[in-house]
Amino acid sequence: MDSAKLLLALLAEAYEKKTWHGPNLKQSLKGVTAKQAAWRPGAGRHNIWEVTLHAAYWKYAVRRRIDGGKRGSFALKGSNFFARPEKGNLNEAAWSADRKLLELEHRALHGTVVKVLRTGRAAKVMPQLYGVAFHDIYHAGQIRLLRRLMEE
Repeated sequence: MDSAKLLLALLAEAYEKKTWHGPNLKQSLKGVTAKQAAWRPGAGRHNIWEVTLHAAYWKYAVRRRIDGGKRGSFALKGSNFFARPEKGNLNEAAWSADRKLLELEHRALHGTVVKVLRTGRAAKVMPQLYGVAFHDIYHAGQIRLLRRLMEE
């Protein structure tokens, strides 16, 4: 398998394709309600909702670096972690909108990756792209752990 195909397979498996190792990022969010997404294991700790937007942000950030897009053009104000739920927005519609943002950022990144893999820049950006896949898997595990802690 060539490195481009391997990279696309890794990105797909880390985010949405069925895996041998357990839930990927998208699967880890399946069935999570807004109330569950907002639960915190302790004061000052991130919740599932915040981790979800964090993953969306870094997909955007890597895509922006590859495309040379305008800094600060993410759909939400700020960077890295976003406090959620916003005051008065602990509801399924707000949670669904933020999950959709993750999906949109994943699709946009995938499109950019397909394009860049056809260029001479592919080798240069490959480590960042592997990092996005690893980042998704890391946070999928974190979300699964938060779900378990919530049950106790």
